[in-house]
Amino acid sequence: MYAPLKVLLSLGGLTPKELAARVWREMNKDDIFNRAAILGFYFMLALIPLLLCLIALLGLFAQTGTELRDSLFSLLARVAPRSAYALVYDTINEVTEGGSGGKLTFGLLASVWAASNGMLAIIDTLNTAYHVREARPWWRARLVAAALTLALGVLIISALVLVLYGGQVAEALSGALKLGGAFAAAWGVIQWLLVLSFVFLAFGLIYYFAPNLHEQRFRWVLPGMVVGVTLWLAGSLGFRLYLRYFNTYNAVYGSLGAVIILMLWFYLTGAAILVGGEVNSEIEKAAAAAGEEDAKQPGEKSPGEKEGRREGGVGAAAA
Repeated sequence: MYAPLKVLLSLGGLTPKELAARVWREMNKDDIFNRAAILGFYFMLALIPLLLCLIALLGLFAQTGTELRDSLFSLLARVAPRSAYALVYDTINEVTEGGSGGKLTFGLLASVWAASNGMLAIIDTLNTAYHVREARPWWRARLVAAALTLALGVLIISALVLVLYGGQVAEALSGALKLGGAFAAAWGVIQWLLVLSFVFLAFGLIYYFAPNLHEQRFRWVLPGMVVGVTLWLAGSLGFRLYLRYFNTYNAVYGSLGAVIILMLWFYLTGAAILVGGEVNSEIEKAAAAAGEEDAKQPGEKSPGEKEGRREGGVGAAAA
């Protein structure tokens, strides 16, 4: 059996019930829910720089206000709560008003650097989930965070291109390869499967590169990818439905309601990422105990084995 699929199906020798019990226990032990709130705070701080970074990248292909830029906000509107989306949209318009595409492009590196604070928070919390110390020099951790932030930006733009120009791509492939009209009809499904694969790849890159694990194998991050993406999509959809029918935040908080909603959505996003990390950690720990190949990282303790109290924290890493 293909190794990544074997890892996904075997769950390190655990039954789904046993895995769920272990993950729940570790979530409480590692204070995942409070750490998700911390992640939400850093996501909030990193959001505007990240969007400015994406707009600067889009400026390399199109001017402000064109289809690519509009599609970025269109995708955000499909996932984020409506009031949170309106807040982000208005803020970005205010920040970019009067700024030329050249200025935004010039500030690309600064935007990546600022947005990487959120990724540093993910690195810190995933280290906690895997129970490993951050032994990398601060500059290397910062470079990893910046590279992951830039990679996620490229994935988002790739998804935008597929969404916006998918029809033209299908016609070009169908004509060049003589695939006929059936391919063009099937492209509607293939297109969204590719977009979803970009989301899975984004989670996989985070789980693979963010924790301080030596000689990580991509097969071991697959279960967390599936769980993390599923929880994120389900949580986002459920939150949108709740806000549609039972939204009381605007009535209670007034104009601050949109900010509260955005923070809650970031909290759900952070929780989904961390739960996926805990799933990976527990599966790899169980596989290592069972003697499976590559389950234990050379030079590292197996996930789940405590290394003692880490120095610093999320705030220190992002400073």
